[in-house]
Amino acid sequence: MFKHLVGIIIFLLLLPVNLYSMESLSVLVLPFEVYSQENTSYLEEKISEALRNHLEKSGAIIVQPEKKQVEKESLDLYEEIRSAGIKNGADYVVWGSLTLAGSNFSLDVKMIKSFATTSPEVFFANGEGIENLPGIVRKIAEDINLKLFKKERVAKVIISGNTRIETDAIKKNIKTKPGDIFLAKSLSEDLKAIYSMGYFEDIRIEADNSPDGKIITFIVKEKQTIRKILITGNKVYEKKEIEDALDIKTGSIVNIFKIRSNIKRIKELYITKNYHNAEIIYKIHPLQHNQADLEFVIKEGGKLRIKNIIFDGNSDYSDKKLKKVIKTKEKGFWSWLTSTGNYNREKLNQDAAFLFGFYHNSGYANARVGEPLVEFKKDSIEVTFKIQEGKRFKVGTVDVGGDLIFKKEKLTKNLKITGKEYYNREVIRNDILVLTDIYSDEGYAFADISPGINENHEKQTVDITYKINKGKQVYFEKITIKGNTKTRDKVIRRELKVYEQEIFSGKKLKQGVRNLKRLDYFEDVKVDTSKGSGEDKMNLDLEVIEKPTGSFSFGGGYSSVEHAFVTGSITQRNLFGRGHILNLKAQLGDRTNQYTLSLTEPWLFDIPLSIGFDVYNWEYDYDDYERDSIGGSIRISYPVFDYTRLYLSYSYDKSDINSIWFYAASSIKDLEGNNTTSSISTSLRYDSRDNVMTPTEGSNHSFTIEYAGIGGDIEFTKYLAELGWYIPLFWKTVGFAHSEGGYIYKGDGIVPDYERFYLGGMNSLRGFDWRDICLKDENGADIGGYKYVQFNFEFLFPLVESAGLKGVLFFDAGNIFDKSDSIKFNDLRESAGYGIRWFSPMGPIRLECGHILDQQEGESKSRWEFSMGTAF
Repeated sequence: MFKHLVGIIIFLLLLPVNLYSMESLSVLVLPFEVYSQENTSYLEEKISEALRNHLEKSGAIIVQPEKKQVEKESLDLYEEIRSAGIKNGADYVVWGSLTLAGSNFSLDVKMIKSFATTSPEVFFANGEGIENLPGIVRKIAEDINLKLFKKERVAKVIISGNTRIETDAIKKNIKTKPGDIFLAKSLSEDLKAIYSMGYFEDIRIEADNSPDGKIITFIVKEKQTIRKILITGNKVYEKKEIEDALDIKTGSIVNIFKIRSNIKRIKELYITKNYHNAEIIYKIHPLQHNQADLEFVIKEGGKLRIKNIIFDGNSDYSDKKLKKVIKTKEKGFWSWLTSTGNYNREKLNQDAAFLFGFYHNSGYANARVGEPLVEFKKDSIEVTFKIQEGKRFKVGTVDVGGDLIFKKEKLTKNLKITGKEYYNREVIRNDILVLTDIYSDEGYAFADISPGINENHEKQTVDITYKINKGKQVYFEKITIKGNTKTRDKVIRRELKVYEQEIFSGKKLKQGVRNLKRLDYFEDVKVDTSKGSGEDKMNLDLEVIEKPTGSFSFGGGYSSVEHAFVTGSITQRNLFGRGHILNLKAQLGDRTNQYTLSLTEPWLFDIPLSIGFDVYNWEYDYDDYERDSIGGSIRISYPVFDYTRLYLSYSYDKSDINSIWFYAASSIKDLEGNNTTSSISTSLRYDSRDNVMTPTEGSNHSFTIEYAGIGGDIEFTKYLAELGWYIPLFWKTVGFAHSEGGYIYKGDGIVPDYERFYLGGMNSLRGFDWRDICLKDENGADIGGYKYVQFNFEFLFPLVESAGLKGVLFFDAGNIFDKSDSIKFNDLRESAGYGIRWFSPMGPIRLECGHILDQQEGESKSRWEFSMGTAF
């Protein structure tokens, strides 16, 4: 009970009544008497205080009573109360009592006029549950307000004139309800609310008297509805194209603001085709049944292009030079084809930024470029760039100051601005990034580096001082990984170069993120940092978005040797989320069947020691012989430097050479029967590509030595070298330069033909058939070489970047040589061609055509080849 009373007291004090007075009257509210078995005397003043607040909000002037105003035992109580009102200058006096009986209560309130002898007005209410007392107090305050200001209540609310819009929908937007106090201000707000619905062009309010109060009638006149939308005067666009740009439809209400908005839409549509002077007006044609036709009348005018680009204020650089800096071009003879001269405001603003950057990167430290001024003339557009060049400054002294963690000489040698003759803002910005990286690698993650520029106007030089505030050394407190539903946390953590409780390093963090991207497990890797438990602690938050790591790929082709063939593979590069690599390959053709199974564990014992095995069953049906091979290998590798791994493997192969034709080379005939190869090989591979599937930068190099002769029938030493560079060029294009070569040293044993070198095919010299480049023995039979060199150059460019579609131009060169031959680069076979590569949702697709540049007798001039795949 007590808790309820306390809550009610607070509620009574805060709960206002939103009433408005028409005249000023003063009211004295005396403390209330409270009758209860419990100690509730504090309610005597609280109830009267709540009434004062309500009445004051209604417009009454509240008079504060003196401590002792009325004697409770007075013989003439009403006279005493009138006297208190007169003494305090109040027009009215309010007093009363609250009676509590269990959960029931009654509130008895009286109001008397101070300067009259009339009987008091009596207000009485009761209720059950003390929590309902605030509502009773509010209700009595409203009744007192009606008597004080002679206000009336609303008896009824009527909506009339509406035919399409439902009455309930209108009533939901108005605040005036039956039983409310009749207020002109509330009706004014209701009028605005109905207008804001947008369905009515006229609204009137009528108020009639009735015995129960005011009857309020809202009389509305609905707007017309659109029967048809007419478009006239259009020639550049079809009616359907303009209609698709509108967001106003038939059957909607005629709304002038919406019509004007759609005129703007049509105008913008014409601007996209350079009709900047197009004029659009509208007409409304009234019809019966409150309908109308809406007509957009278009006067298209002529197409406008930028005819003149003017530079105002340039003296050191010619207009011709500055026009090469900006992207916007003037209208020319080929504008209909190249779209030169098209107006684009956003592009012009970018051009102003290009000009600003050009000047500041050319020594003009105070150059200013104003916002482009555009003038639309009758038949053309003129654009003006206002330029203030200022003086051209050379680079003076370059220094570093502040918190130095290395000697100045070590820091300044990394700055590129020292090698520049003139001030260059872009180089300075890059130098700041270099210094930031240096400090971040030492743990100063929040180092603040700013360039201080001191201009010497007499010498026209600028002295540059990089001011360094290193801040505190920061440690990684916690590394959080999220988004990985399949890949285990430890698979991600082991690729990072940073660890919890370790000092911050920006370089190591970048390397770790690059390692994660190279795994090709994720569509995206997002890195965020947050403050740790202290100023010297940082939390690292990694969010990954996983993608399918399993793939099914297949390809096919046709050649004079193999005829039609298909190849396929099933690969899972993240088996069970542990990073294991499982691969099953197969090639099926008229003459070749190959099956290979491989499994690799890249982190044995949770260290970057990779171990794996391969088993295979190969069946080759060559023109001269058939070879059936069964074998396998065991391999291990370990990183020795950044991006560099050392590999070691042992291989065992048992081949059955049979069905040898009589015209085969003698070296092949000598192999008839079973031949066993037992070999060991070692490789050193450097791979810094940013992406294994679609690299845009980095390199991939390897050197391999294989020795066969650890038992078995075969003995040789094979040397292989491969170099590859991916170079980002202009406009998101990429250059790829690749070369490889090999040499076989023959020992006392046999070097089988299938271990020798051949060239030709999609991954070798395109345009040539598979194994088409080879040697001839003394009888003219095909045999492999003991040496080879191969060069490939590619230019990759985006066709549809968002879809991952690229084009490629390539040049290939290479040849095979015998063991006694010297490599002659003027004897290389050559081919060139073009193709399309699409990293599609189904997987990578290649379609390429190679043309032989030094065609010989019996060779096809060109050859198409393709491969494609899918992902799961």
